[in-house]
Amino acid sequence: MSGWRGFQWEPGWTAGSVKVTWLGTAGFCIESDGQRLLLDPYLTRAPLGTAAFGRLVTDRALIAPWTDGVVAIATGHTHFDHALDVPALALASGAMVYGSTSAARLCRAGGVPEARITDVQGRPLPWETEVGPFRLRFVASQHSRFLFGKVPYPGDISDCDQIPTRTGDYRCGAVFRIEIRVAGRTLVHVGSADLVDDASSPIECDVALACVAGWTSTKDYPERLVRALNPSHVLLSHWDNFFRPSVGGARVLPTMRLPALVERLGRASGGLRVGAIEIGESIGV
Repeated sequence: MSGWRGFQWEPGWTAGSVKVTWLGTAGFCIESDGQRLLLDPYLTRAPLGTAAFGRLVTDRALIAPWTDGVVAIATGHTHFDHALDVPALALASGAMVYGSTSAARLCRAGGVPEARITDVQGRPLPWETEVGPFRLRFVASQHSRFLFGKVPYPGDISDCDQIPTRTGDYRCGAVFRIEIRVAGRTLVHVGSADLVDDASSPIECDVALACVAGWTSTKDYPERLVRALNPSHVLLSHWDNFFRPSVGGARVLPTMRLPALVERLGRASGGLRVGAIEIGESIGV
């Protein structure tokens, strides 16, 4: 981790059979029995100037290592830093794609066959499915309101003939928390630093894959995360400067206040283990 080494993932907790790799931003690869699930995989990492003023295009060389063995891709929402690479990854891997109506439209525009697209937004939530060794459960969630109290680029991606190329066209769409059960483990992907409080749907998870970006704008996010998910471990994501290449290591975005977040998570649950790993690094769960 470049620029800040306030904490590391506990190195002794690497004996599990489920392999978890951080792809950068909110992206993860979960692997079991040689089959992979991708969560919000954003590998292109367009420079800030391109994201602000240029055309967003998937870097096919960067996604190529993450196409083998992929049986499913799941998206929690459809901002560009979560969904840009999804159509190309789905085409190259032959994977099923699960996400919102916006995600479905994006994949159709990218030429993904309809039979491999599931619009979760059109199903009663929570909604569950099985693919390969993975059991997925989609739960309604919400995006952090970090842009002057508002969600950036709200609304849905339009029904279009071509993949959008501008940052503002990648609308947020519906937001989901994604629960993954595999090989006796439970992981929960929280792709934005907020969630819907629902005491009627308690869960206990081995690992919360928790977004950092925007957490300071969300009231009681650390405490609510712990209360909702009862995690044994929290693996932090979306704290990196995703406008820079991953070569040389992840760099912390300004204003993340990571030490304060770690401290509050620890106070919210005694014995909770919190950590981070480098882009491309894996742990066993």
